[in-house]
Amino acid sequence: MLGGIQERRTRFWRIAAVFAASGALALSGCSSSTDSSAPESPTESVQAETVEEIANTVPEPIKSSGKLIVGVNIPYAPMEFKDPQGQIVGFDVDLMNAIAATLGLTPEYREADFAKIIPSIQGGTFNVGMSSFTDSKEREEQVDFVTYFSAGTLWAKPAGADITPETACGKRVAVQATTVQETDELPARSRECTDAGQPAIQIVPFDSQDAATNAVVLGQADAMSADSPVTLYAIKQTNGKLEQAGEVFDSAPYGWPVEKGSPLAQSLQQALEHLIENGQYREIAANWGLEEGLIDKPVINGAVS
Repeated sequence: MLGGIQERRTRFWRIAAVFAASGALALSGCSSSTDSSAPESPTESVQAETVEEIANTVPEPIKSSGKLIVGVNIPYAPMEFKDPQGQIVGFDVDLMNAIAATLGLTPEYREADFAKIIPSIQGGTFNVGMSSFTDSKEREEQVDFVTYFSAGTLWAKPAGADITPETACGKRVAVQATTVQETDELPARSRECTDAGQPAIQIVPFDSQDAATNAVVLGQADAMSADSPVTLYAIKQTNGKLEQAGEVFDSAPYGWPVEKGSPLAQSLQQALEHLIENGQYREIAANWGLEEGLIDKPVINGAVS
């Protein structure tokens, strides 16, 4: 990410956790890549088929190998994490599986430190990166990106509650400590409240995102603010106890990084366009409750900052 705010958001996105499928809350932290109580992958699976016209655009070395080597950093539920059986699952995984199938390739996921994925792409170790990378102008100097999702900040509230980010003065808002929501977004909103002569927002920080989410479910906070994929998945996992409070804001594109100038970018772009057209892209997102972040058209190097 670019700048201090973006760096904090990067750290947040790498450690965010969500509700477990059992209904309990579990933190999927950086200290372990496998969480025995992590949410299961949705039972629905999308089976994509090879499209020869698109598969023929894949660079020959990759096509002849039959494999798409994918660098991934875990965990970041619901995008990429390990289920109780130790399998890598998530929205990113399901989508990349469908992309690889469209290209006539078998994905091979290789775990790596987040900071090492782009250098490994530049060095030829990985063909593509898949870890919820935000496409930024700075990163585009090192690699090319194919955009596939839009993420920002999104609030959640108890179902039926009357609160939005614009009407939160005097309310208790739960956040994960040290995230951009605690350090920047909510303090700025609270100042707007006090400048207008209204009560300040009561910022309620928690050490983990799961605890912040649980506070809203239990009525210990009036709302929560978090990264949009985390919030959307939490809403899905709470089975109607939470709902969106307002819309996603401060959005930026996620992208798959590939080697600078590689024709693989066009192959990935065409494969995603195909999955958008046949509805499988939306189906995969719906399985994870992430329809809010869908894009209409992937682009190469679509950074907004």
